[in-house]
Amino acid sequence: MPVDILALAAHRDDVEQTCAGTLLKMAERGYRTGILDLAQGEMGTRGTIEDRAREAAEAARILKVSWRHALDIPDGRVENTWENRLKVARVIREQRPRVLILPYWEGRHPDHYTASVLGYEASFLAGLAKLDTAVSSQLSAPSENVTDAASPHRPFKIIYASLYRDVRPTFVVDITDQFETRFASLMAYKSQFTDQEAGSGIFPAQKEIRARVESMARYYGMLGGVTYAEPFVQKEVGLVDDVVAIPVKSI
Repeated sequence: MPVDILALAAHRDDVEQTCAGTLLKMAERGYRTGILDLAQGEMGTRGTIEDRAREAAEAARILKVSWRHALDIPDGRVENTWENRLKVARVIREQRPRVLILPYWEGRHPDHYTASVLGYEASFLAGLAKLDTAVSSQLSAPSENVTDAASPHRPFKIIYASLYRDVRPTFVVDITDQFETRFASLMAYKSQFTDQEAGSGIFPAQKEIRARVESMARYYGMLGGVTYAEPFVQKEVGLVDDVVAIPVKSI
């Protein structure tokens, strides 16, 4: 079955840091959710590919994700090439999401902002009826239970997870009820977030992680009038049918 919502990110644990609460909330509402990690983590300061794969699977279980896959794009060298666009386009055609969540298009890590542009351009490519699907099928193994992975498809809506950028979000998603489980999914990455000598000058101490995660969720929750929230940006103008039903009070 196709997924309703697909979150794309450069690395395993990126989604857990930026939009996991939203994915969980949507899964709890009956939507099928998916995660596409572009790289497998071979360049990470901490952990091995095998560690990251096991941890990603456990995080997906915690978040009730229906589908998760990691491509073989080199870690630390996520590039917006034709070949990589075909790899992602193949997944979009297979999984057929209505909503695609991408990283924000600016960031500290080149892999992150490149993943954003790559995801957008691959989405456009996936909708081209004359795309050479024979070529794209060689670049990414098709998933099971897909009826027609070759037919064109584009997500209806693309939104950008903007948690780590100092930009005003277009909207926030209330994750008050999902916050604890969201945090548990992040802590599933024991190779990344337990105290150790490797990367000690880069990674925060384990005892500080919850405070940092919670403070950011509380900040965006405050903007939306709830306890905890995750922020997103959309490039399109929003559409409202009933101005009386618009949430978040003005005064």
